[in-house]
Amino acid sequence: MKKYYVHNGIESSGPFDLAELQIKQITATTPVWFSGIPDWKTASEIDELQTILKIVPPPFKSVPPKPKKEEENPKIMGLNKKTFYVVFLFVLLIIGSIVLTILEENRKVELDQKNLKTEKENQQFQLQEKEIQEQKQRISEQEKLETERLTKERKAAINSKLSENQIKQIEYQSRLEEAKNNLIKANEFQFFRTAEEKNREINAIQTDIADFNNEIKLLENERNQLDLELEKIQLKENQNP
Repeated sequence: MKKYYVHNGIESSGPFDLAELQIKQITATTPVWFSGIPDWKTASEIDELQTILKIVPPPFKSVPPKPKKEEENPKIMGLNKKTFYVVFLFVLLIIGSIVLTILEENRKVELDQKNLKTEKENQQFQLQEKEIQEQKQRISEQEKLETERLTKERKAAINSKLSENQIKQIEYQSRLEEAKNNLIKANEFQFFRTAEEKNREINAIQTDIADFNNEIKLLENERNQLDLELEKIQLKENQNP
């Protein structure tokens, strides 16, 4: 436990613990020393001694009371107290009314500005929507025109192909008829050839007949497909005039 020494200005005494110091009723100016500090300190400079210090009040100095000045009618700014308060309250009401009016006007102006901004934004939005709709309509018309152009070109290509198909079919049909006639002649002709030569000629003619029939069949299938496609195009045009 820490032990303390005290000095009364003439000599030092101690050591004392906290309880003994409290009994001695040391004051804040009492010199105190304990092991661990290089020099004497006053008791007020040591934290653990603050609770045991004896408080010494300063000497009392009597002050004579000042005589009161009585005013029968106190005035403020040259006005009777009551009148001043009434005038002050009236002025406050006027100022408050002016402030409220200014705030209301500012609020109205701000609200008008917001409404104007909103109206402009709505108008701008409507213009943008109109432009978008017009752009969509233009694109739709362009797509329609492009579709009509492609359809027209396709119809022309189909009709041209059908014409070529018909010409080829007539040509192959004519060559088929000619081959059939040649086959009849080959079967009837007997002079200046052997049976083998006759069979070779007949086989060649039959091969030609088979090829012509096959070509005619392919042309008919192609014509049927083209007719079907043309019918679909025509039906689509009737549905979307």
